[in-house]
Formats: sequence, C-alpha cells, structure tokens
Amino acid sequence: MLHSMTSEPEQQIGVGTQDAFQRLWTPHRMAYIQGENKPTGPGADDGCPFCSIPGKSDEDGLVVARGEHVYAVLNLYPYNGGHLMVVPYRHVADYTDLTRPETAELAELTKQAMTALRNASGAHGFNIGMNQGTVAGAGIAAHLHQHIVPRWGGDTNFMPVVGHTKVLPQLLADTRKMIADAWPTA
Repeated sequence: MLHSMTSEPEQQIGVGTQDAFQRLWTPHRMAYIQGENKPTGPGADDGCPFCSIPGKSDEDGLVVARGEHVYAVLNLYPYNGGHLMVVPYRHVADYTDLTRPETAELAELTKQAMTALRNASGAHGFNIGMNQGTVAGAGIAAHLHQHIVPRWGGDTNFMPVVGHTKVLPQLLADTRKMIADAWPTA
C-alpha cells in the first residue's frame, strides 16, 4: 500500500508492476484499440453501433437526447469528459446525403448539446466536426456522426500532450445523467 508521496516503489496489490503510480492503467482503451464494437462491413446490418444504440434505453446506450431524425450520445471513447456525438437514426455515411429535416435537426441538437454542456460543466469552448471517410479519420465511416467536444481553459495539460493519455474524472453513466439533466427543453 502506498503510504506517502515518495518516488520509492511500495507494494501496490492488483495494479500491475510496482512503480509508485508512474503508470496509468486504462484497460478499457484496449477495446477501442482492438476494434471492439466496430462494424464488420458498411451496411446497417453489419454490426453498426449507431444503428443499435437507439434500440437501447438511454442509460444503456449513453443517449443524452433523442429527436425525430437524430439523437445525441456520449462517445464511448471520449477525447474529453462530456464528448458527445449527434447521429442520424438513418444509416447514412455522407453529410451530403442527409435530408433537409435531418440536417436541420442535426444542427439544432448540436446547439442544444452546446447549451447543455455549458450548463452542466461550464465548458469554455468546443471542437465540433465530422470526419468524412476512413482516410479523414472516421472510426465508423459508414454511419455519419458529428463530434461535440467540450473544452476548458488549460485542459491541454501534460497528460494528453506528453503522456498520450486522457484522464476522465467521471464515469460515462454519471456524465450522461449530468448532461441529460441539463439538456434544454424545447
């Protein structure tokens, strides 16, 4: 057990190699690295998680808000705490293939997400965008999704820059509830 703040290793049962907490163990990231929950092909029936999420409860699917054409969901592998995605229900890959109602509702839920994140967590700014196609960095290119990443002054600390590690201070279920509770009503 670690009894004081020293650089000397002490017994740390169950955390891997004894190293005085010089490592952050993030075993949940292995699922992303190994492609867990990735579709097996481009079709809606090829295991697309964005097609299956709407059939789950809000809590189980990490859904924050539902509209008629799109829904807002927490990213399972977030860049920052509160990282949301706005996703059309329809399995469509390209932004230019959205209908006018889908495009309008995607924009409206993005605005609502910004309001909810400001209210829930005091976000100072946002990174908002889409990666269109695998070559552009889309993890699931076959189903369009827009990222809404809240940002705070000073949140680019040494961990992501030097340590290539994200430190998220809250469980996703708790984050989902906090944002859902702060979601603006129509």
